[in-house]
Formats: sequence, structure tokens, C-alpha cells
Amino acid sequence: QVQLVESGGGLVQPGGSLRLSCAVSGGVFSITAMVWYRQAPGKERELVASITSVGSTAYVDSVKGRFTISRDNAKNTAYLQMNSLKSEDTAVYYCNAAGRRWIGSGSAPFDAWGQGTQVTVSS
Repeated sequence: QVQLVESGGGLVQPGGSLRLSCAVSGGVFSITAMVWYRQAPGKERELVASITSVGSTAYVDSVKGRFTISRDNAKNTAYLQMNSLKSEDTAVYYCNAAGRRWIGSGSAPFDAWGQGTQVTVSS
């Protein structure tokens, strides 16, 4: 079973930085897209940043120039470097990965979520 484990969240002052990690494990054959979402209290979950298997990236306008998504295909891990953090970045950050996993001698698609990691930006 494919599992995603996020890490790197915490409490940081405005203007500070954090780096989130998302490690994918469990019989992964290939990963196409890896995506970071976030959900603030009382708000809907929103897509923050995405990266394809060939490194194409996309960001929500509110984080452009401050956040950088990257991935290490050899480690099946994605990262989200967050700089110049603002109070409005406070949220639970979730990682999502889609791709294919091994099943017997073949493969099948998967779409999995991590458990989330809290990011709090406050003085």
C-alpha cells in the first residue's frame, strides 16, 4: 500500500522559512505528479504547488516568488521550501502523489495523501 509521510512543519515567525518533505513508499512503480495543498481553519483546501515527473512546476499566485517545490525522484520525495512566511500561510499542509504501483507482475494507478503537517506563522 502506498504511503506518504510529511515532515518539517512547525512554528515560525513572520519572515522566516520552513522546508517540508513528503516521502512516498510502498511498492511505487512511478510517480507522475506530486502536489502540496494546504487548509487553513474555516477555509477550503487549496492547491499550493505542483511538480511533474519531468520537473514542471506550478504555484498558486499567493506563494509565487516565496515557495519552491522540488523533488528527488531517486528518493520518491518532494519538498516545499517556504521563505518569507506570512501569517496567512498558517495551515495544515498536505502532500498528494499520483502514479502507478506494483501489483504482482503488473502495475495499477494510485492516488494517495499524507496525514498533513501543521505550519504556524506567528510572532
